Amino acid sequence: MKIYTRTGDKGQTSLVDGTRVSKASLRVKAYGSVDELNSMVGVAIAEITQSKFQISHIQEELIPIQHDLFALGAYLADPKGKVPTQLVKRTVAFEKLIDSLTHSLPPLKHFILPGGGKAGSFLHVARTLCRKAERHMVALIQEEHIDEEVIKYINRLSDLLFTMARSVNQQEKQPEIAWSKKV
Repeated sequence: MKIYTRTGDKGQTSLVDGTRVSKASLRVKAYGSVDELNSMVGVAIAEITQSKFQISHIQEELIPIQHDLFALGAYLADPKGKVPTQLVKRTVAFEKLIDSLTHSLPPLKHFILPGGGKAGSFLHVARTLCRKAERHMVALIQEEHIDEEVIKYINRLSDLLFTMARSVNQQEKQPEIAWSKKV
């Protein structure tokens, strides 16, 4: 099977059910942004693998998230699809993991600038891409039916990625920089 089909050369693509749509459609934007997020999670995993600090527990959490995101993208690419059942369970699991990671972090008393070490910075970028995917999914849900559980999942995932970024930066002894209006 060839990787190229030439069927998208005029700005159209096929959804899972065979429907041809514009590559600028809300549905394509939604699953495309999930794919973009998944790629950045992969970059974060690659950086965590290279870290000399003991942050492999974050990597162990991110790999199943990549599988979730692939399933979410497939769901969004199928107008007749059913929401992957694991996403509902994972939303609750994310809340528990966020609580667990937050327990060892200093309380937030101000906004912090995204950054830190490479792994933490990549997780911050993943968080922003997660919010982008959420915006695309919210736009799609206003036009077509998609299960609200996927919005909950992606919303909680962005919170988790933020918390993971903070946790990784703390473990790598990277300071959090407070945002100041007086710059």
